[in-house]
Amino acid sequence: MRGKTCVVTGATSGIGEQTAYALASLGADLILVCRNRDKGRRVTERIRLATGEDRARLIVGDLADLAQVRMIAAAVRALDCPVHVLVNNAGVFNLSRRLTVDGHEEMFAVNHLAHFLLTTELLDLLQEAGGARVVTLGSGAHMLVKSINFSDVTFEDGFSALKVYSHSKLANCLFGHTLAYRLQGTGVTSNVVDPGEVSTNLGTQNGWIGWGLKHVLSLTLQNPVKGARTSIYACASHDLDGVSGVYLRNSKITNPRAWAVDDVMGKKLWEHSEELI
Repeated sequence: MRGKTCVVTGATSGIGEQTAYALASLGADLILVCRNRDKGRRVTERIRLATGEDRARLIVGDLADLAQVRMIAAAVRALDCPVHVLVNNAGVFNLSRRLTVDGHEEMFAVNHLAHFLLTTELLDLLQEAGGARVVTLGSGAHMLVKSINFSDVTFEDGFSALKVYSHSKLANCLFGHTLAYRLQGTGVTSNVVDPGEVSTNLGTQNGWIGWGLKHVLSLTLQNPVKGARTSIYACASHDLDGVSGVYLRNSKITNPRAWAVDDVMGKKLWEHSEELI
C-alpha cells in the first residue's frame, strides 16, 4: 500500500483502529477521521512508533453534524492528495432515540448519512487516484429489516434500538451497492464489508448498560483484530482489483439478503439521502 492514501472514519477504537494499524504496516499513508482529538492523537502516535514513520494525519470532526462532515471533507481536500481508499467505518448504537443537530435520528445520521455525504464530497479525489476503493462497513443486522422507512427515517414512532440500528446498516448495504452501480466506468470500486460478530466499543456511550453488554459479549465474540480482517482485505487485496458491488464476509464474496441489493430501493435511498443532506 506504499504510496497510497487511505481515509478511515472511526479510527480510534475497534475495527477502525485495527484497520488503520494494518494499513499503516502495509505502507499506506493515513488520514484518520476521529471525533475525539486525544484518542486520535493516541492512535497516530502508536502508528508512528510501530512504523517508524509519520504515516498518519488526524482530522477531528463529529459525523453527527453534517456541517462538520463538510468541514472534514474540506480538510481532506486541503491536504492536496488523491484518496486511494475511503473506509466508511464509523458507527454508533444508541439504546434510546437521539436526534442530531440537523434533526436526524443519530444512528441513521452517523452510520449512513455522514458517510453518504463524505463519499460524495470526495468522489473527485477518488477518481483522480486511479483504481480507488470505497469500503463501507455493513452488518449482518441488515437481515432484520427488509426496507427503508422512508415515511419516518427519524423513527418518531416505533423506535426500537436494534431495529433502528439494523435499519441504518441496511442503508449502508444499499448505499455501497448503489454507489458501485453509479461508479461504473470511473475506475473506482465500492464494496460492503460484513465484519461478523465483533466485540467493540460500539454502544458503550450508553452508560453502564452499554459497558455491561460489551463485557458479556466479549466472552463469545471476535476481538477487533480478527474483526478487522475483512476490512483490511477489502482495502488492500489484489484479489479485488477492479471488483465492485460485492458483499464481503470472512474475506470472501458472499450474498447478503436480497433487499440489501434492491436496485429500486437503493435508488430511492440515494435520492432521499440527497434531499436530507
